Amino acid sequence: MENPFSKTNYDDTTDIALISSVLSGDRNSLNFLLKRHQNYIYNVALKMLNNIADAEDVTQEILIKIVTQLSKYDKGKSQFRTWLYRITFNHILNLQKNQYETIVTDFSVFFNYIDEAPVKELTDFEEKEMRETIEESKVACMAGMIMCLDRAQRLVYIVGEVFEIDHHLASEIFETTPDNFRQKLSRARKDLYQWMHNRCGLVNLDNPCRCKSKTKGFVEAGYVDPKNHKWLSNYHYKIHELSETKLDDAIDERDKIYKTLYKDHPFKTSLKANQVLDEILNNRNFSDLMKLN
Repeated sequence: MENPFSKTNYDDTTDIALISSVLSGDRNSLNFLLKRHQNYIYNVALKMLNNIADAEDVTQEILIKIVTQLSKYDKGKSQFRTWLYRITFNHILNLQKNQYETIVTDFSVFFNYIDEAPVKELTDFEEKEMRETIEESKVACMAGMIMCLDRAQRLVYIVGEVFEIDHHLASEIFETTPDNFRQKLSRARKDLYQWMHNRCGLVNLDNPCRCKSKTKGFVEAGYVDPKNHKWLSNYHYKIHELSETKLDDAIDERDKIYKTLYKDHPFKTSLKANQVLDEILNNRNFSDLMKLN
């Protein structure tokens, strides 16, 4: 899968050619253009909102917004991905807070929920049987942690650290300077890593919290459903497989250790987004408006 965040792999000429065909009425080109980008839109939305249904709805809203504004795109002013992700990020930042954001308002509230889940050590057999659910618990816990950053910090961290968007591209999208973007990313890292270092057993072995010892408690509290995994389903890649850099580089550096944990999360596919895309393309009024063949 081509990574549209990548400065090395991204090919703007492909998008430009597709846009030209779309504006000439080619339905297949529109389908291909949106599919090139929809999974990244969905995964950013999912990391930002920590809710599958919300992320799918937001992806649908963004896809429709992109399509209806496509004729306004000016390739002389910016690359298509810059224009597309500016629309995406602004849309997400301007959303009303979802239920999770109103309940878990900061790190202290989040870790109170974690502490309330009892520690229940697993036998070797249970650990083997619950291997995927333990991994699900780890990803779910880390997804909750990142939600404790304020929305602007969260977005900067997700695109700058997890997806490793090039800082020059990021500065264009966020309409700031590369130095200012790096400063914002540094502050987001500091806030997140300070809490992880003090509370999370994944990065500091002196911390008592362990994913496998908390898994039964998470299941009992309803945070994790062992029969319906939220994160470990509908994915073919891990995020690091679509990144520009390799995780093995300087793995002992502090920031690399934290980053590695997040980049090992699934890069999910939205089944609803594909359905929505079909509905958009097959809508008669929309086809007439776009003059699609």
